[in-house]
Amino acid sequence: MKIVVIGGTGRIGSRVVAKLAEHGNEAVAASPATGVDTLTGQGLDGVLVGASVVVDVSNSPSFEDAAARSFFTTSTRNLLAAEAAAGVGHHVALSVVGTRRTPEIGYFRAKAAQEELIEASPVPWSIIHATQFFEFTAGIADGATVDGTVHLPPVLYQPMAAEDVATAVARTAVGPPTNNHVEVAGPQRYRFDEFVELALHAVGDPRPVVADPHARYFGAELGERTLVPEDDALLGSTRFEDWVRRPADVRR
Repeated sequence: MKIVVIGGTGRIGSRVVAKLAEHGNEAVAASPATGVDTLTGQGLDGVLVGASVVVDVSNSPSFEDAAARSFFTTSTRNLLAAEAAAGVGHHVALSVVGTRRTPEIGYFRAKAAQEELIEASPVPWSIIHATQFFEFTAGIADGATVDGTVHLPPVLYQPMAAEDVATAVARTAVGPPTNNHVEVAGPQRYRFDEFVELALHAVGDPRPVVADPHARYFGAELGERTLVPEDDALLGSTRFEDWVRRPADVRR
């Protein structure tokens, strides 16, 4: 089966391509680096010839509200139109847990707009909502640091390994379209501030972390369950303490 992975050279996409290929699929990595640009449509018609499934794990290069929305809506419109013309039978998209719960977060609004386009498309679809990745922790801490101290709200948090995200995406890609959403998360639930402190100290980062109920995440105050899935979420197998013991280059 030919499966085209949009964003196939990135952190998640490259893992998805490898997992699909391991199981005998013709997995094609598509990105600007391979001559496929979903914003302009360049290369889309050619790469989709003979494709049964398209997996979209691409991400906006900017998290600024307008730029992210423009990226996701433009890219998704172009991609869905090309899929419909090529007779693609399944569109799989990776999104984020909580996109519909916290419209105050511009990035979440952008992902919700992307999801709405997919849901309205004639192409059968599946959407995977994943929690934050272990690999994002340093960046989250950097964005929350004020005068050397990390300020984060004491809300629930259930991060997961990028490898487990890729496994969920690949498994969905080889299955039938669900025309529905599925949530995936890590096997352990933490408090946001406590996890980030644990993760920083595990890699030798001495920054203190304080619980600040009014600390903002992407510009918004979070509810207790904004970042965690419902109880029926599929759980990855990788625990943080095992992930952090892996070589640094494997954890990227």
